[in-house]
Amino acid sequence: MPLLVPPAPAPALRSVLTALSSPTAVREARTPSLLGAQGPVTPELPLPVHVLDGVSAEGVTVTRLAGWRFLIRCGDRTVAAAETLPASEGWAFSRFFEGPYLVSTERALRQAEALPQSFQPRLLSVPGLYMLTLWLHGDCAADAAEGCPAATDLLVPLAPAPPGIAAHRPHRVAELLPLLTHRVAPTRLLRSPA
Repeated sequence: MPLLVPPAPAPALRSVLTALSSPTAVREARTPSLLGAQGPVTPELPLPVHVLDGVSAEGVTVTRLAGWRFLIRCGDRTVAAAETLPASEGWAFSRFFEGPYLVSTERALRQAEALPQSFQPRLLSVPGLYMLTLWLHGDCAADAAEGCPAATDLLVPLAPAPPGIAAHRPHRVAELLPLLTHRVAPTRLLRSPA
């Protein structure tokens, strides 16, 4: 089934387009593939990046939107990624980067397209484990900037994944999330408001 990629906020896209048109921003990025790109580069596949903040005392998974990530393509290949962050005026360009998560994200997206159900793709970062997952949200009409992983959503760990967690293997949130929150240091878990 097709993935229903949510539209990025217009200011986030504009900030990436402005950075891509700035020779200084591209040169300072020090991403060899982006610097060496032959031809026009375009931001595609905007994915909201949510951060797992923990689990409340009531057992509710708590996430927050941390930014939007765009894959930067030149021709038929991805050469870098661009990230935007929330700012007082909306969204601001943060950085360009390369690395193993680019290839891994593309691979996980291709895997997700082969699934029998439609999903809204998002990224879920688990900072306490230095882990990034493709979060396949089952509610394709949901606001991509909000929400928590539902028990039936899928998480696909991206490579490199932490020891003992297989990369590119889809897991139901109800199965993987308890393992992840158990591994995260107890100080990272949220407490009930006093």
